[in-house]
Amino acid sequence: MKQSLVDDTEDVSLDFGNEEELALRKAKIRHPLATFFHLFFRVSAIITYLFCDWFSKSFVACFVTILLLLSFDFWSVKNVTGRLMVGLRWWNQIDEDGKSHWIFEAKKVSLNNSTGTEAEARIFWLGLIICPLIWTVFFFSTLFSLKLKWLALVIAGISLQTANLYGYIHCKIGGQKSITKVTSRFLSQTVFQRVSWRSVKMNFKSLV
Repeated sequence: MKQSLVDDTEDVSLDFGNEEELALRKAKIRHPLATFFHLFFRVSAIITYLFCDWFSKSFVACFVTILLLLSFDFWSVKNVTGRLMVGLRWWNQIDEDGKSHWIFEAKKVSLNNSTGTEAEARIFWLGLIICPLIWTVFFFSTLFSLKLKWLALVIAGISLQTANLYGYIHCKIGGQKSITKVTSRFLSQTVFQRVSWRSVKMNFKSLV
């Protein structure tokens, strides 16, 4: 009787780590607060720009409010949400000689790290790409409608959000590689694969 109890207890394995990893895999939003603020500041800046005349007749108050929202968005995306949601970060470093260096890093994906899920990555990149496009539309609308007093603010919005987009694209493809090099390498590989496949087909037909 004692022997059977010992055997039963030896077969039981209590692995709480695997249950936690499975729960993290199933979680759609692992960082809800970071995901919220990733969209909150930039969407709030766009909404305030569109409807600021409804809330206040003061141009200075609207200008300062939108500029603050854009600044908060730039800081939070660059320093917090990019690191938590997609495991990427970029910054500028000045060495002892006074030279400026741009550093782009990508965290290696593993089961035990705190990188965001696929849903968070989609939200991150969609917000990062769509919002600069909206500010670009605002730029042309201010030019065509001759509302030149808003032009400086719209340019600031494009600059701040495009800077984050450019930095995270470099983190994604590798900081030492340029976008043109990656594109040319992809096209050359595609052409090479097509040419090699055609040559295989021609050799096969000649043999037949």
